[in-house]
Amino acid sequence: MRKPQGNSRATGRPKTGGERRGGRPAAASNPGESTLRIVGGNLRGRRIKYSGDTTVRPMKDRTREAMFNLIGPTIVGKHVFDLFAGTGAIAIEALSRGASSATLIERHFPTARIVRDNLRLLGLEDRSSLVMADAFFWSRQKVNEFPQLPWAVFCSPPYRFYTERLTELTRLLAGMLQAAPPSSLFVVEAMVEFDFTSLVPGIDWEQRAYPPALLGLHYPGLLT
Repeated sequence: MRKPQGNSRATGRPKTGGERRGGRPAAASNPGESTLRIVGGNLRGRRIKYSGDTTVRPMKDRTREAMFNLIGPTIVGKHVFDLFAGTGAIAIEALSRGASSATLIERHFPTARIVRDNLRLLGLEDRSSLVMADAFFWSRQKVNEFPQLPWAVFCSPPYRFYTERLTELTRLLAGMLQAAPPSSLFVVEAMVEFDFTSLVPGIDWEQRAYPPALLGLHYPGLLT
């Protein structure tokens, strides 16, 4: 297993409780409403809305940018799975950078409805599918119906799941790893102290630290 590599530019507070993620909040005109900035691709600079719900702590812009810099042009042409979509910024960023299509899974209905509005406003409805469901249940039911394009799977659950629901997370990722077409990419976000050897035994995760986040990447044939 590779040792985490740090990045002193990214700092921030850990997530708590049932937080979801997507991007850094920016000021908005309506009380309780926030916006997030797309940082790359043909939608660079565009802002997307989210509710400002305190249970949604989005991934920082710099972490998201660093993540896509690591992936580079390999995102082009892939089908994206955003398993804990939150604000939807990860999937939207991927589509902005050339992903072919995306499936976003979000079980919190008010958050999901805002994501659906953002996809429509950005003209991404024909390239995306928003599923209002629990990712654990959805993956068990749909694993045999996934597209056969190479995948880019983003798994960024609430941090508490790494203690409270680790067995379920492992089962979810193991099932998708087994079903994934050749050249599929997996990116998992955990808290910086997480031990990736406890997640899907036998998988070698390339790790990068952007405190408070730790990213684990698995892409056979590319990251060695």
